[in-house]
Amino acid sequence: MNKIGGWERIVALGVLCTVILFGAGCATMDKSEMGAVGGAGVGALVGQAIGHNTAGTLIGAGVGVGLGYIIGNEVDKSDAKKRQKVTQEEVQPLANTTWQVVSITPRPKKHYQSMVTRFNQDGTVTTTTTLANGKVETDNESYRIVGATLVINKPNYVINSRYRIDGNKMYMDTGDHSIVLQRVGS
Repeated sequence: MNKIGGWERIVALGVLCTVILFGAGCATMDKSEMGAVGGAGVGALVGQAIGHNTAGTLIGAGVGVGLGYIIGNEVDKSDAKKRQKVTQEEVQPLANTTWQVVSITPRPKKHYQSMVTRFNQDGTVTTTTTLANGKVETDNESYRIVGATLVINKPNYVINSRYRIDGNKMYMDTGDHSIVLQRVGS
């Protein structure tokens, strides 16, 4: 049985220290990053056990980083899909309601004739905008309600808006815009 030499011991110790230091910051890491760090450590240990040399340790660490990152990234994707599913509590009291925009302050750059928003039971919201030139645009987003905050999002953005309903009026404040909407229908 070969014993670990001076350089191999230093490299193995360095990899182990790196894994411990990065592991200490795991509270802010996503699962792909944690997977890469954990994979590096496990790969380094396996590489050292198989090769009994620095090269084996480094190759094991490299392969472990790649595999750990891939596995962690897939877990991150799975978690994101689970978060996209909304519960009935997260869509109430807006589910199955339709609202007409009465005013937006400051006015948006695109001038519009009307803007109607439909909040669906499945956590999607559809906004139909008739522009000043008569062109109609439809936008589909996801929504959920957390306390007094209406969260509207698509993959490339999130809008967190404080909101309240007073009778047939809804008041929203995005931080950039104040919006007043009137309930349409029942």
